[in-house]
Amino acid sequence: MTDTYYAASYWLARAETVEACARRAEHFFHLLGHCDPAWARWYEKANSFEAARKLQFSTDATSFRELFAREENHFDDDFSFHLWTGNSPEETSVVDGACGSSSLLLPSRCVLRPYDEGLIGEQVLTAPVMTEVSRAMALAWEPEWGVATSREHRDSVTESADLGTFVGWVMYFSRLRGTVPPLPAPVRIEPVEDKGTLVVLTPERFTASNPEHVALAARVHELLARAGLLRPLQPWPAG
Repeated sequence: MTDTYYAASYWLARAETVEACARRAEHFFHLLGHCDPAWARWYEKANSFEAARKLQFSTDATSFRELFAREENHFDDDFSFHLWTGNSPEETSVVDGACGSSSLLLPSRCVLRPYDEGLIGEQVLTAPVMTEVSRAMALAWEPEWGVATSREHRDSVTESADLGTFVGWVMYFSRLRGTVPPLPAPVRIEPVEDKGTLVVLTPERFTASNPEHVALAARVHELLARAGLLRPLQPWPAG
């Protein structure tokens, strides 16, 4: 079985203006471009690869404001985007995002599907790069919770995949969720300024087929759950 990966951050019920969401998006893509050069240039979607490659998107706040103004990219107070990059149809990476919503039911999000094929996939699917991607999401979007992990492992440990309730390769916990407890080696814990904490399970690529990885994740799940950190998203506090 070959694992497929994603990195994502989520937050609930935090109303924000289109201007604030545009600035956050600009900040995120700026940081993401520093995670790896393969994420330096982005495109809008189209009906074919060739057509989409002609739709290069400038990831500055002005461009995001214009994008969010389109009817298909906003609904009430929710502003969304879908961008992709890649040099061939076989090697692409996609980012979807939604920001600004005050909804108590549908979380705002930023979800990256990294390259998973070829040399670029090998280049970016590493603990250092996925940690920096998670850090970029934390700094730009200030989410409540985030994860970068194997879909196969996620699906093997949870049926519902409720956001905030499961353990992955790299995790982010906002300080609003509480304090991360001491965790067993080789787990690494890193602060993200005054915003929250990153937890990195393994220095090598985490896979669902590695019994040691699965056992470590189960142990960390137990410790994080005991500390009250694994729970569904909560409405963002006022002020």
